[in-house]
Amino acid sequence: MATSKSGGSTSNGRESHSKRLGCKCFDGEIVTAGDILVRQRGTRLHPGKNVKRGGDDTLFSVASGTVKYHSGLKGRRFVSVI
Repeated sequence: MATSKSGGSTSNGRESHSKRLGCKCFDGEIVTAGDILVRQRGTRLHPGKNVKRGGDDTLFSVASGTVKYHSGLKGRRFVSVI
């Protein structure tokens, strides 16, 4: 008879890796075209002037300039590059 349980399976080790979401460039920061501004799930922040939204809702700049976070209609928060 075995004196301990066999070690064939475990219930640990299935956590997913963190996705490193959040703001990558902050208000007043100087960026160039193509820089990632925000990684997000859903549109918590909306694209403003000179900012586009990628397929996974990532916001990125399409022009060089300074990052500006501001509010708009219906309480929406926007990111623009000026």
